[in-house]
Amino acid sequence: MGDFLIRNISEAMKRDIAEAAQRSGNSLSDEAKELLREALQRKNAAKPETGSAYAAIRAAFEREDAVDDEFVAIMGEIEAARKKDFGRPFEDLE
Repeated sequence: MGDFLIRNISEAMKRDIAEAAQRSGNSLSDEAKELLREALQRKNAAKPETGSAYAAIRAAFEREDAVDDEFVAIMGEIEAARKKDFGRPFEDLE
């Protein structure tokens, strides 16, 4: 396992982590790892699920109750343009 050093933690935060470690019977580093793990789990659970561009466009059409042959035709045009553009080098933006 690797090491991870966090600098400039306030004394109050260090004290809070140390007190939590003592209450749970963990070492300071184990308590810090557990707090980080829990925070990451909460953050990942709160992330909205990312969908494809197709799903976003379809949702916009569904809101307007416009999912029919017109939608299929538009998506076909978008897909054809995407395939045509695939592999094209990027322009130099500088």
